[in-house]
Amino acid sequence: MAENFNDLASFTLVARERSFTRAAAKLGVSQSALSQTIRGLEERLGVRLLTRTTRSVSPTEAGQRLLTTISPSFVEIENALTALRDLREKPAGTIRITAGEHAALSVLQPALKRLLPDYPDITIEIIVDYGLTDIVAEGYDAGVRMGEQVAKDMIAVRIGPEMRMAVVGSPSYFERYPLPRTPQDLAVHQCINMRLPTYGGLFAWDLEKDGREVNVRGDGQLVFNNLGMRVSSALDGLGLAYLVRVLEDWCPSFPGYHLYYPSRRHSSAAFSLLVDVLRYRT
Repeated sequence: MAENFNDLASFTLVARERSFTRAAAKLGVSQSALSQTIRGLEERLGVRLLTRTTRSVSPTEAGQRLLTTISPSFVEIENALTALRDLREKPAGTIRITAGEHAALSVLQPALKRLLPDYPDITIEIIVDYGLTDIVAEGYDAGVRMGEQVAKDMIAVRIGPEMRMAVVGSPSYFERYPLPRTPQDLAVHQCINMRLPTYGGLFAWDLEKDGREVNVRGDGQLVFNNLGMRVSSALDGLGLAYLVRVLEDWCPSFPGYHLYYPSRRHSSAAFSLLVDVLRYRT
């Protein structure tokens, strides 16, 4: 016969307190309602569990036997619930995030420096990936992408300002090549290209000025799939990438980095703390 565990818990508390009044106060119910619950339990079991007098309440032999049997289980349940509450209140656990290299270095890394020293029970795993990873299928807690790349069914939290791309090169490069004045001038320059898995080819340079948009796919001797080697090559004067800025008036702004995660995700204390640390504040 299946019993209502709430009734058993009520019986356990009354037997421990030896008082309907104190037990009712702890349960937040009326004394009469608690008395009715115990009577219903005794009727279903077909045995008297408590001896009631005008001054006290005590378990019968059957009641003491039941109390001895079930009390340890309720203690374990209470301890488990307390541990869960402590875990919720004390930020802890592992958070897995996927992000591009630039976002990982410029946004996430500074946040880790501010967050982790004060919360030793939090572990953060960051996987650098240029593909638009399905964070749910791959088991990530969140991802970082440009605002325009975040799916509509995700919760998105802005963690950086608007950004602008930059066509740049080193001083030594511009000693050999003229400064480009228009996107068409890039045809005679060494463009250091980027190959990303989400584009299926070389990453195009989207330029815009006064409402006029130009999509540039420059030629060059180098193609990489990471930021570091592009910067190093620009420093070596091998092409346009990063240092002395040119065509600035052709580089429009666009939504910056956003942290995104599934709307149905139940946020842990650790995850909520990370979101707050990353949240962009103007």
